[in-house]
Formats: sequence, C-alpha cells, structure tokens
Amino acid sequence: MESHRKIVQTSVSHVVKKKGLALLSGGLDSTLAVKAMVDQGVDIEAVHFTTPFCNCDKCSVDQVGEQFNIPVHHLFMGQDFLDLLADPPHGYGSQMNICIDCRIHMFQKAKELGDEIGAEFYVTGEVLGQRPFSQRRKAMELIEAKAGLKGRILRPLSAKLMGKTEVEEEGVVDRESLYAIQGRRRIPQMELAEELGVYDYPCPSGGCLLTDPQFARKLRDYINHEGKPELEDMVLLRLGRHFRLGRARAIVGRNETENNVLSALAERKGFPRFEVTGHMGPVSILMGEAEAEAVEMVAALTARYSDAPRDEAVDVEFKDGDIRVLRVSSMGDEEIESLRI
Repeated sequence: MESHRKIVQTSVSHVVKKKGLALLSGGLDSTLAVKAMVDQGVDIEAVHFTTPFCNCDKCSVDQVGEQFNIPVHHLFMGQDFLDLLADPPHGYGSQMNICIDCRIHMFQKAKELGDEIGAEFYVTGEVLGQRPFSQRRKAMELIEAKAGLKGRILRPLSAKLMGKTEVEEEGVVDRESLYAIQGRRRIPQMELAEELGVYDYPCPSGGCLLTDPQFARKLRDYINHEGKPELEDMVLLRLGRHFRLGRARAIVGRNETENNVLSALAERKGFPRFEVTGHMGPVSILMGEAEAEAVEMVAALTARYSDAPRDEAVDVEFKDGDIRVLRVSSMGDEEIESLRI
C-alpha cells in the first residue's frame, strides 16, 4: 500500500492542486470516498447535510473529519427541503423519498458552499446501481446537469465505470487508483475498508425516514389533509401513534418521554390534552377541529392504550382551556385499525 501511495503522489505532483468538497454522511461509502482523496494528497473539505428526516450520527461525521484531519461543515436543509417534498419535480421513490430532487438540492447547496471556500470539484460516496431511484447512470447524469455541476462530481468508488470528470482529465486525481464498485452488495466496500485501514464506521449507510413505510404513511396523510409540510409538524410525525379522525388528527404517546413532549406541546400550542385518571397510560393530543365526536374518540383511544381494564368504563381527563372528565369505554381493536395512520 505504501508503494501504491508513492506512485499516486508522483503522478499528480506536477499538477496544480484544486480543492474538493466531499459530501459526507458518516456512513461507510462516503468515508471511503474521503479516504481515497486523502490518500492521493488531494486538498479536501467535507460537508454534512441533514434534513428533518435524517437518522444521522453527527458525532460519527465529526470523527471522520478528525481522523483524516479535514474541516467538516454542517448544513441543515429545512423548510426549503419541505417545500420540495410537497411536490417533487422528479417524483417519489418507493415511499415518500424524493432522492433525485434531494440530491439536486444538496449539490446546489454544496456548490454555494464550494464557491465560498474555493472548491472546484465535488466528491461523493455514491455507488453505481446501489440505489434504484437515484444511483442509476441516467439519474446521476440528470442530477449533475440540474445542479450545474456536469463533469465536476467525482465518485471514487465507481469512478472507473463512469466517464472521466474534469479533475481526472486534468490529472488532479489519479483515475487508475480509484475503484469500479457497483451494485447493492456491501462486501466490496467492507473489503476496501479493511484494505485502506478504515475500521471504525458506524453503519454501512445512512438512514432516511422518508423510505420507512410507516413514517411515509403518516407524512402522506399529513400532506393529503393538512397541505404543505411545516418544519415543527415534521418533528411531531416522529412521535407517538397517529390516528385520522376526519379533519382532525390524534397523537397518542408511547412512553414517558413522548408523554412529556406531548404535554409540553399541548400547553404551548393549546392543543386539547387527554389522560386517563387513576391508571397509568398515555398522554394524547388532538390536532385540528375538536368536534364532540372526535373528542370522544380520542378519549376512547387514550383509555385503550392505558392500563385500565378493557371491559370497564374509565374517567379520562380532557383539558382544552377548562378541565373536564369524560366517562368512556376503551375503543375496540378493529376500530383502532380503521383509524390508524
């Protein structure tokens, strides 16, 4: 490996250096892409993007930066991303994921940062054919063109299977020292990680809630009934069990932490709050029009998920400005499933 690195350094030593900006998720693929650039002596910085739907480990990203001694920038795609999500120009994937439009937007944001720090090309851990929606050759070419970065996105793990980028043509990066990985199998990346001495990585790839079927159902219901996503509401979609009650939506807590969050939210936002008296159980809130029928149904849902006996009527405290007590029976399982989002 040492002799290989010396050859790489010699082959590019006569070329004027250009700075690269790597899109770093913290997963294995993007870490390997950064490592490939570091081993070639390329001037590189990294940027880590998050959205309201990321299951990302910011600490692992920072650890990669420390390990390879490169700066890491953190950028959040918030309401701008949610505006795209409501009506993505290139459609949804298998669930509510908008991978193509997400990548275009991400690269556009990366380009803005790149212009600020003097980066002239961009590096990603994408692998040809790994993801059927956004990592097909035609999709990658489309993304480059729409982002205004044609020929400037280097994918070290699949570079030998794709056309040359500008920095490969110019000799800034040695193409022969890059890789030809493709497909969905993770074994080649794991073998490469061992070869390059990359041992401490948190997971093979990152995670996005938009690809999760259960979360996607909740988001689809939200858009259908409540319109364009709002940032604060997207946090709520992560919490509790959700039920559709006509024009209203109920959220029923699943544990003490969620109960505390829902209680605080009800207090701050003025949402009606429900809790069984005399028994351990969830806190529930009602969002939307608090019609009498909906209130009764949320009280019955709250009773159903409490420790109260199923065959007995119980008291449910209902707070909506004033505090009232409703006497209800637990909702049956069949009705619950008909309302569940």
